[in-house]
Amino acid sequence: MSKQFDVVVIGGGPGGYVAAIRAAQLGFNTACIDEWKNDKGEPAPGGTCTNVGCIPSKALLQSSEHFEHAGHSFADHGIGLKDLSIDVARMLGRKDSVVKQNNEGILYLFKKNKVTFFHGRGAFLKSGDAGYEIQVTGSTEEVISGRHIILATGSNPRALAGAAFDEDKILSNDGALRIGAVPKRLGVIGSGVIGLEMGSVWRRLGADVTVLEGLPTFLGAVDQQIAKEAHRAFTKQGLKIELGVKIEKVASGKSNVTISYANAKGEATKLEVDKLIVSIGRVPNTIGLNPEAVGLMLDERGAIAVDELCRTNLPHVWAVGDVVRGPMLAHKAEEEGVAVAERIAGQHPHVNFNTVPWVIYTSPEIAWVGQTEQQLKAEGREYKAGTFPFLANGRARAMGDTSGMVKMLADAKTDEILGVHIVGPLASELIAEAVVAMEFKASAEDIARICHAHPSLSESTKEAALAVDKRTLNF
Repeated sequence: MSKQFDVVVIGGGPGGYVAAIRAAQLGFNTACIDEWKNDKGEPAPGGTCTNVGCIPSKALLQSSEHFEHAGHSFADHGIGLKDLSIDVARMLGRKDSVVKQNNEGILYLFKKNKVTFFHGRGAFLKSGDAGYEIQVTGSTEEVISGRHIILATGSNPRALAGAAFDEDKILSNDGALRIGAVPKRLGVIGSGVIGLEMGSVWRRLGADVTVLEGLPTFLGAVDQQIAKEAHRAFTKQGLKIELGVKIEKVASGKSNVTISYANAKGEATKLEVDKLIVSIGRVPNTIGLNPEAVGLMLDERGAIAVDELCRTNLPHVWAVGDVVRGPMLAHKAEEEGVAVAERIAGQHPHVNFNTVPWVIYTSPEIAWVGQTEQQLKAEGREYKAGTFPFLANGRARAMGDTSGMVKMLADAKTDEILGVHIVGPLASELIAEAVVAMEFKASAEDIARICHAHPSLSESTKEAALAVDKRTLNF
């Protein structure tokens, strides 16, 4: 007889492992199935985020930022260095160590919360009166049963037609994190989060980086005032960005990759690079899940179809994260995972997509929450806007990082904050205040009246709120 569980979670990424922990906290006998393994074949829960996404990319971004500061900024602080060099192997080793610490942390949390972990791939076998039978294949080989099933199988990188990933010269996010030496020439197709972050890493370390983007606008989902400011900063740093291109052919040779494309003017152009990162989005991952066995419905994108509460078409089967609709963000997956566990327990949590923050961890960082100015214009909503540059912020000056600004958008009549957009130092941390404010329906005046520590970068948020009412104090 198969092992019986109240809740079985398939997928151990941010949505899955958090859902499993919360379900266990709520008193459910819970299992989590995840097949990810490290180079030694050991279990490595955490999904794309921990293994080949958020965590390792931030480790490399931190290393490359230190290197750039040492080469370009330390002298201003009176710090002299000779014979500056980068040991890529050691940098990658540190990245792997950070990843392993996170893997082990998740396994510890499973043990602490009495979540039963199965190392393997989970697939539906059949449904019955007692729930669903799940086949586990991999390091663990057995059949288990769950009354409730939470699907958190994540996403995979989208390949470019005619340019399959070989993770040697044509790279996904995985291969981009494993480049063994600084390439002389690096190409990036797609100016999204992964493309810009990985392009930034290798540009700082000395690569000549060219980003090719098919859309005519840079970072089309970002408030365009912020996007233009970021574009200027990246271009000044030496990142080459071409917009409105049409990729025609990618040819991989013995030692290089040639990209043939039409530029924005329609002119035939070629770019030769040593490595090519393809970052054109991600697709929901249902490979091997065997949804047909139980009649699980997928949508036109291949994602698992769910309602606003993350319920699938099957009773007691739920899905969260990248494998369902909505933004493919780790923290969105976590919120959905917690909410589903609590719904199974009869509680009534909520996930507000309007207050899910977005972050691009470049330098300067870009972060935003809520609506952009172009979205407000499109819907005809009357609004007020206030901006404040980090150039006028005392802490930013002391840090030597004064690029960018904070922008706040508020309803013209009620003053409710509708969106906050930041490009600049530590934008990823500063955006949290805006998320809290918007979740509690705060007005720009509320932020303007709150005392912020001096000197701090957060004062720029206060000043942007003051600017909504055209009464900044320091600019």
